[in-house]
Amino acid sequence: MRQVVTNRPSGQPEGRSAAARPAGLRPGWLVAGLAAVLAALVAGVSLGPISLPPGSVAVELLNLLPGVGLDSGLTEREVAIITELRLPRAVLGLLVGGLLALAGGAYQGVFRNPLADPYLLGVAAGAGFAVTVVITAGGVGGALTGLPVTIPLAAFVGAIGAVTLTYLLGSAGGRSRSPATLILAGVAVSAFLSAGQTYLLQRNSDSIQQVYAWLLGRLATAGWHDVRLVLPYFLLTAVVVLLHRRELDVLSVGDDEATSLGLHPQRSRYLLIAAASLGTAAAVSASGLIGFVGIIVPHAVRLLAGSSYRVILPLSMLFGGAFLALTDVVARTAAAPEEIPIGVVTALLGGPFFVLVLRSARRVLG
Repeated sequence: MRQVVTNRPSGQPEGRSAAARPAGLRPGWLVAGLAAVLAALVAGVSLGPISLPPGSVAVELLNLLPGVGLDSGLTEREVAIITELRLPRAVLGLLVGGLLALAGGAYQGVFRNPLADPYLLGVAAGAGFAVTVVITAGGVGGALTGLPVTIPLAAFVGAIGAVTLTYLLGSAGGRSRSPATLILAGVAVSAFLSAGQTYLLQRNSDSIQQVYAWLLGRLATAGWHDVRLVLPYFLLTAVVVLLHRRELDVLSVGDDEATSLGLHPQRSRYLLIAAASLGTAAAVSASGLIGFVGIIVPHAVRLLAGSSYRVILPLSMLFGGAFLALTDVVARTAAAPEEIPIGVVTALLGGPFFVLVLRSARRVLG
């Protein structure tokens, strides 16, 4: 059988041909990903109701580095707009987009399913149900009466709770559990929680607008608070998933082959699922439900840069962040002074792409 792993896992026999390994991440693609992130950051800060010169914005961003003191030509008011309003929002878009795309690529590798996305295991349903509970119980403020529960915290707890419930339900079959069992458990949990959410909305119709405003997604932020909340989860998720990306290449050849190469398939699979779900929950808690990023970006990377997860996952993180930051620019400017929910924009882009992925998957499967 043709060897497809990139690094020799523990216990793998030596003497495998290095020529049989999949191509690694090329420096050119890494530079392109970093350039996309920087371009999206400058665009996100420059464009808005008050447009700022991109060159001056780039200089002002450089001034944030220690020891740099260049004259950008911007007024104090314009600098305040950059540092206190637009820059936190652009950075949040980079973090959320990177998490969703990274989680999408990880799920697709774990489940060997090109249509898998970060909401597969009930994350969206759990977050939506928890937020609906908080809004309907706490009113316009969105905080549960008598308890320090906010919408982001409720979304995070609900998402993690749904994933835990999915895992417990999928593990009920004992040692015979499989990725397909987890998917079915996720569908069941999502259906149950969605039904609960619908019931609550029916009983509290005055809260429907606020709930749906959150469900459609947004990156509006009053400062750096949301960035500080998401950043630790971003770092943790990125480290765990990227350190185990080679194992996804091994899992792609099947559990029997992976076991013969010294890998523990179930342990690796559940570790990656846990990390991806944690990152998705953090993204959802800060931005609401933003769909299709986890499908669009990993597939685009796979088509352009290669099929190895050594390539797909780091590039998905970079291009995913750039994609969502640029999508947020469209959401803010396309119907100015009104703002389109960012989830609507990603759905308009992702719907046709999803159809293309579905058609290609059907051709592959025969």
